[in-house]
Amino acid sequence: MYFTGFADEAAAGIDGQISATKELGWSAIESRAVDGVNIHDLPDDKFDEVADKLAAAGVGINCFGSTIANWGKSVESEADFEKDLEQTERAIRRMLRLGTKLVRVMSYAVIKDRPPEDQMKEVRFERLRAIVGKFLAAGIQPVHENCMNYGGMGWSYTLEILDNVPGIKLVFDTGNPVFTADRTKPEPWPMQDPWEFYRAVADHVVYVHVKDGKMVDGKMHYTYPDEGSLEIQEIFDDLAKRGYDGGISIEPHLVHVFHDPSGKPDPVRCREAYIEYGRRTERMMREALRRAGRA
Repeated sequence: MYFTGFADEAAAGIDGQISATKELGWSAIESRAVDGVNIHDLPDDKFDEVADKLAAAGVGINCFGSTIANWGKSVESEADFEKDLEQTERAIRRMLRLGTKLVRVMSYAVIKDRPPEDQMKEVRFERLRAIVGKFLAAGIQPVHENCMNYGGMGWSYTLEILDNVPGIKLVFDTGNPVFTADRTKPEPWPMQDPWEFYRAVADHVVYVHVKDGKMVDGKMHYTYPDEGSLEIQEIFDDLAKRGYDGGISIEPHLVHVFHDPSGKPDPVRCREAYIEYGRRTERMMREALRRAGRA
């Protein structure tokens, strides 16, 4: 088992991301953005600079937190699919250079004002099969995240993707269910239960994102991983009992939410919160391993 995280929440630049990672004693970053640009969209010279700095520091990229087929892309748009294919090809070249074996993908935004059964699912599956096939052919494992996308509408939708997209596996995000409507249940849809979602998909999880928080007046308030409303310790305990040996990746959202453009976060607070979040997460998982007799 190893620990990693979205280090763009610790610092915008690669130097700060590397520094925070090394302070935690970790050797990997789940790379999403450098100076606000996703790693698969950086200009070539900027990517070369990032790759050289990572190599010099002895820090690797375990996963590309890509924007491929994410909640910002529409399944109704052919242009978005073409962009996904371009980003896939570019990501593959860069991942092969870095030795990165995982890439996070999604299943396109939920179409507003359409019921769950009318979400162009066959088009989604077809596009994902094309994207996933390219990664698999290059020896890279795509992992689908339960986020604001088709597969994130509920655990049954995630399992449907597994049934229809050969080779794809799962990254389970502990926090996303808390603020996501559960379309496996009748309207008016309640919010999802993270523990229920996790138990339904656990056999297919090869990677974990850690968020915590609680809904207050209809809005998600993010917290440290032992202060929210989630069953993260129970999830960790179950992972440990199952013999899970993959990555645990932190995505705090405490000071800086990547997709929230409002305001500029304090860089000192970003780093401090990221370090503390990492330490708490590591302690919780170490305790789960101890209880499972694996420490």
